[in-house]
Amino acid sequence: MSNDSNFQPDWRNDVAAEGSYRSIFKYDPTKFRHPSPAWYQMFKQEFGLSDEYFKTRQPGGDEQVAIRRGIALSDGQIRAFTDIVGKENVATDDFSRVKYSHGKSLDEDVNLRRGVVEKVPDLVVHPRDKEEVRRIVEYCNAEKIPLVTYGGGSGVVFGTRPEKGGVALVMRTHMNKVLALSELNQTATVQPGMLGPDFEAALNAAPERFGTRLRYTCGHFPQSFELASVGGWVLALGSGQASTYYGDAYHIVMSQEYVTPAGIIKTHDIPGTATGPKVNDIMKGSEGAYGVLVEVTMRIFRYVPGSRQRFSYMFPSWEAAVEASREIAQGEFGLPAVFRISDPEETEIGLKLKGFNDGLFGRYMKMRGMEPMKRCLCIGTVEGEKGFARHVSRQVAGIARARGAVSLTGYGTKEWEKGRYSDIHVREDLLDYGILVDTLESGVSWENVHRLHQGVRAFVKSRPRTFCLTHASHFYPQGTNLYFIFMMKPDSPEEFFEFRGDVVAKILEHGGSISHHHGIGRMFARFMEPHLGKEQMGVLRAIKRHLDPNGIMNPGGLLGLD
Repeated sequence: MSNDSNFQPDWRNDVAAEGSYRSIFKYDPTKFRHPSPAWYQMFKQEFGLSDEYFKTRQPGGDEQVAIRRGIALSDGQIRAFTDIVGKENVATDDFSRVKYSHGKSLDEDVNLRRGVVEKVPDLVVHPRDKEEVRRIVEYCNAEKIPLVTYGGGSGVVFGTRPEKGGVALVMRTHMNKVLALSELNQTATVQPGMLGPDFEAALNAAPERFGTRLRYTCGHFPQSFELASVGGWVLALGSGQASTYYGDAYHIVMSQEYVTPAGIIKTHDIPGTATGPKVNDIMKGSEGAYGVLVEVTMRIFRYVPGSRQRFSYMFPSWEAAVEASREIAQGEFGLPAVFRISDPEETEIGLKLKGFNDGLFGRYMKMRGMEPMKRCLCIGTVEGEKGFARHVSRQVAGIARARGAVSLTGYGTKEWEKGRYSDIHVREDLLDYGILVDTLESGVSWENVHRLHQGVRAFVKSRPRTFCLTHASHFYPQGTNLYFIFMMKPDSPEEFFEFRGDVVAKILEHGGSISHHHGIGRMFARFMEPHLGKEQMGVLRAIKRHLDPNGIMNPGGLLGLD
C-alpha cells in the first residue's frame, strides 16, 4: 500500500447531475470546498488509513431519483390543489417529492447516497401568496391531509420529513420577497421563503430599493446563511454568527402572521405590551407544528461595514478564555458581534491545519506561555457606530490582556471569515471515504460551562480515534453555548448515529440543553419531555390541540408533540 506524501484523493469537482440524489443532499450542487493536504494527512494518521484506502470512493448518490411510490391522494384532491395554485405549481414527480422532504442532516446525506428514501409527501405545492396558503390549510384541515412546510431546506433535525405523507408546501419558490421596510420603526416585513443572501442584499440596497436614507443589515448570519430561509430562522430558533450583538432569531422577530387550522394569527409589531403571555413568542420555534408562517416583521440594523473592527487573541488556557468571555458579556460597555473561543483541541487542530503550530509562530507562542493543548484561540468582530465599535474593541482588548492573552491582530478572524459559509461543503468529501462529522450544540449557564465541557468531552474521547472539537460562539450575560464537533471513521453509519444519541444524553446529564440553535425536529424529539418536564410539554401539547385539532400540521413526532 502506498503512502506518498504528495498523494491527494481525487476530490470531486463535478457538478451534481440534475435529478440525482447527489443534487439533493449537496448543500449546493455547484459549490465545493476540499480538505487541505494537512487535513488529509491528519485524517490518515488519526484513523489509521493509507493512501490506498483513499483511491476508492464510497457510493456518491449519482443515480437518478426513482422511488416509484404511490400517491395516497385522490384525483379529486389533487385537482383541488391545482385549482388553488395552478397546475404549474403542483408536482407529483419522484424528484420533487424527495427533494422537498429532505433537509441537510448527516443522516439524510448518508441515506440518499445509498438511494434510501424513508418518507415523501404525496404532493408538492408551491403557493404564490398567503391567501392561497389560507385556502390550502383550510382544505387540508377539512380533508385531514397532513401538511409540512419547506423553506430553504437547510435543517438538520428531520423537521421537513413528512412522516404521514400528505402535502409539502414549498415557501421559497414564490413567497420570497421583502413586502415593506419601515425606516421609522427600523423593521422589515418579509415573506418566509426569502433566503438569507437575498434578504441581506435587499437591506444593504435599501436606499435604491425602498427610498430610505440609510442602508441596513439583517444581523443574522448562520453558517447556513447562503441556504436558509428567513422563515426557517424563526421557526427553528436559529442563531447567527454575529448573535452576541444582534441577538438570536428569537430576539430579532417583532411580529408574525400564521395560517393555522383554527384560523389566522397575526401579532402586533408594538415593541412592548403587557397583554399577558405573548403568543408571538410561543409561535417562534414552533417548526411548523402549529401553522404556516406567511409573514414576519423583523428588526433591522444600520449597515456600517466601514466601522467593523476585527480582533483575535490567544489565551493561555480554556479557563482564562471562558472567564474573559464572561467578563466581556457582563461588562455592560457594549458587545462584540462575532465572538468565538475555541477549546485546546479545536485550537491545536486549527493551527496545525493552517501550518502555524510549528516554526516562528509556534516558537513565539511558546515563549509567551501559550503551550500546545492548553492555549485557546479567540476571534471576533465589533460592529455599529464607529465610536461605539472602537470603544468595545478597546474594552475587549483590556479584558483579554488582563487574562494573559496575546493579540494576533485581526488576522485570525480574517482567516476564519474565508470559510465561514463554505466549510460545510467539506463534509461531502469526507463522506466519500466513510469519514463522518456531525455537530451538537447546547445552551449553558456560566456556572455550568466547565462541567458540561469536561463531561461531554470525556465521553466523546473515550471512543478511540475520535476527534472532539469544541467552541463557544454565542454569548449572553448569563451564559453561552458549547458547540461540539465530532469526527470519526465508524464501522457503519448506524454505529455513528447511536454514538450521537449517547452524546445528547451526556449533554443532558451534565446540565446542558438539547439544542441551542439547530431546533429539535424529530431527531431530538424523544429528549423534549425529559428536558422540559411533563407540565411544560403539557402546555405545548394543549396549544397544538387548540390550533391544530385534526393534527394535520407536520405530524409524526415533531417536537415530541404527538
